[in-house]
Amino acid sequence: MADKKTEAKESADAPGPLSAKAYEKELARLHVELVKLQEWVVQTGAKVCVVFEGRDGAGKGGTIKALTERVSPRVFRVIALPAPTEREKTQMYLQRYLPHLPAAGEVVIFDRSWYNRAGVERVMGFCSEEQVTAFLKAAPLVERAIVESGIILLKYWLEVSEDEQTRRLEARIQDGRKTWKLTGMDLESYSRWYDYSRARDDMFAATDTGFAPWFVARSNSKKNVRLNIISHLLHSIPYEAMPRKKVSLPKRQKPDGYREPDYSYKFVPEKF
Repeated sequence: MADKKTEAKESADAPGPLSAKAYEKELARLHVELVKLQEWVVQTGAKVCVVFEGRDGAGKGGTIKALTERVSPRVFRVIALPAPTEREKTQMYLQRYLPHLPAAGEVVIFDRSWYNRAGVERVMGFCSEEQVTAFLKAAPLVERAIVESGIILLKYWLEVSEDEQTRRLEARIQDGRKTWKLTGMDLESYSRWYDYSRARDDMFAATDTGFAPWFVARSNSKKNVRLNIISHLLHSIPYEAMPRKKVSLPKRQKPDGYREPDYSYKFVPEKF
């Protein structure tokens, strides 16, 4: 990956943060396209798998929310697995992820994925270097099988600068809405910036393949990175608008003698 000088130049060359109005306008347009994608996936039986990885505080959750907030959760399924159970710890490492891969007519989004082994597990000492080496050899083989089965696989890495990560994590300490996002693990991870950098570099070297490449998104601006990733995802999938029947509301039935009952409803207090 680029050094600080290169990153600073790339950041300077990137467009500035969008205004709220411009962001909402473009997001609304992209949401329409995501609905078209959803209809195409359902009608054609396509299978899409999207992997989100990145540094803590890089904005994965917000990007996934922006991507999924206007589509059906029955089609766009978000997978965020908890820590493995004692039984799962004895399985082949990738085994617990495979059942969540998409079937026909589904888009599966992994909020962190099998790449936990190459990142947090490695840096925090939850696995051995031998296990990491075995994973980095196996992952491309498994991903080739995934792609050859007909699944469209997209892998995104969200990269945030050191200063911006610090700002966001400090904001979680102060904001009562975000304190749940900051765990002891996050604090420990924060102190290991360069260990994560080395782990990321090794991961890219082993798993950035022609059939399943990594796409890196600079995420110092949350609005920009959400739009950039959604736009890239849409351009990476050969969807098209599917034919739709014209929809109009039918006439409501007549009351046919119905009257509202004289019932003492327990209304929610109207404080607003």
